[in-house]
Amino acid sequence: MSKHHRHSALATLPSVAEVVAAAHPGVPLHCLRPHTFRANARRFTSRFPGDVLYAVKCNPEPAVLRALWAGGIRHFDAASAGEVRLVRRLFPKAAIHFMHPVKSREAIREAFALGVRDFALDSADELDKILEETASPHDLGLMVRLAPPRGGAVYDLSGKFGAPLAEAAALLRLGRAAAPRVGLCFHVGSQCLEPAAYGRALALAGRIIAEAGVPIDVMDVGGGFPVSYPEEVPPPLDDYLSVIAEGVARLGLPAQCRLWSEPGRALVAPGQSVVVQVLARRDNAETDSARPSALYINDGVYGALSDAGTALGWRFPVRLIPADGRTPMAALRPFEFFGPTCDSADRMRGPFQLPADVTEGDWIEIGQLGAYGSALRTAFNGFDQAAWSEVRDPPLLATPGYLAKGSRAA
Repeated sequence: MSKHHRHSALATLPSVAEVVAAAHPGVPLHCLRPHTFRANARRFTSRFPGDVLYAVKCNPEPAVLRALWAGGIRHFDAASAGEVRLVRRLFPKAAIHFMHPVKSREAIREAFALGVRDFALDSADELDKILEETASPHDLGLMVRLAPPRGGAVYDLSGKFGAPLAEAAALLRLGRAAAPRVGLCFHVGSQCLEPAAYGRALALAGRIIAEAGVPIDVMDVGGGFPVSYPEEVPPPLDDYLSVIAEGVARLGLPAQCRLWSEPGRALVAPGQSVVVQVLARRDNAETDSARPSALYINDGVYGALSDAGTALGWRFPVRLIPADGRTPMAALRPFEFFGPTCDSADRMRGPFQLPADVTEGDWIEIGQLGAYGSALRTAFNGFDQAAWSEVRDPPLLATPGYLAKGSRAA
């Protein structure tokens, strides 16, 4: 699609404010920005020196996947047979890689039947399972997941998967003897704020390769590439890519070795927001004025706002859309949110800075929810209804090195 056609298509989409004014949504309204998904995919694939595998679990909405495909994504990191089925249905020619290190036999068989040939593993038992269920085909790829040292990630992923050095080296040797394609993969953690974490993981990969004494065909640096959130601006993408390039160069890998990455959040977080409605406002007594006032809203931790709950407590960019069309007050004050369920744990402490005159019936747009927002929604307590719309607005918050603030499309 030409730049002219992209901008023409964008102009036909409504703004968030227009959708709200027309629909007066009484359920959470998910606003998709296809131009942002496309632009981020184009920028990442053009700058990463290898294959970019989108992590489907981050946001499996078909409209999101189609926008990423339009932006140049041709490889997908699947973590379940359901994700394999989804991607294969949407994109018959896509390259799908099953990068979950622990899979059921049924999932392996189904993925293999749907054309998947690359499988991750972190144990000898999983290796045996894969070989048995695929009958050791001539085009099998075995990716050994190593356990990297804990780095500067907001969401650490080091405790569940990954083989230690000696075991990973042994698995590489076993894989080399059993399949024509072997590789190493790792994950430094979600929302990694420290580029050096990739360098340390690559150095560990080098020790494993030396211990194994076998060449590899794939070096997969995983995901973890971050985006901005209020009061949290990560280093630019180029810093991460420079560390990765330097670390890979030091490994002296064979010329035919492919470099992979598995971004999720970096591609989709800015491209989706959710508009919630204020159900009630509860102000604090003057004696407790330091505590944020509470807004009861129609979405929460059992919906799209799981990451804002007590486990992670992430803050997201917000803006007020007044129900009566008034101009919001310039003065801001902190608020915490309570979701619509009867569970007291359905609480998002924030604080979220909003105009001081926010009131019952107003809408609040909450941004940066393209990553693990709609993907983690549940039907708990019957609050499973939602509306969807594609919009032309830029992201509520830009991330350096991706889509420039205020840009409509790349």
